[in-house]
Amino acid sequence: MRALSEDEIRRSFVNCSRGAAQRANLPENLEELPWPELDFLGWVDSKAPQLAYAVVPRNQELVGIQLRRNSSSSGRARMCSLCCTVHPSNGVSLMVANKAGKAGRDGNTVGLDVCSSLRCSEYVHGLTPAPVVSLLEETMDLEQRVERLEQNLDAFIRRIRR
Repeated sequence: MRALSEDEIRRSFVNCSRGAAQRANLPENLEELPWPELDFLGWVDSKAPQLAYAVVPRNQELVGIQLRRNSSSSGRARMCSLCCTVHPSNGVSLMVANKAGKAGRDGNTVGLDVCSSLRCSEYVHGLTPAPVVSLLEETMDLEQRVERLEQNLDAFIRRIRR
């Protein structure tokens, strides 16, 4: 992924108002992020931790998504639906996104269990070790794991835009 500007990020959101996009607290260290290893930019709002954001490069466009985090914990280890990383109970959150357009303004949402930190790319690329040692070892190589992440992101984006 290439480095993104603040303006590009704010203009990319498809499921919130322009005002909400302008009020979003962006990551403080944008210029320091490992952009080449990121498959998408994901972060939790530092001032409103119930909000999270993802900006996904797709087909020559950026698709930004505002998410609401449900931080309740079940006490069990859970797996992220995007990167398939297993986390302790609080490491995965149900992330709910308003649908794009009129459906979202009418209150329709879609949800997915995702890494609470939205650091899926870091787990996929091995920049951050998996938080839970699994008895099952990942057999996919890096290219296959990236492809799986991209397919899972695409499916979620399609659900939001539908």
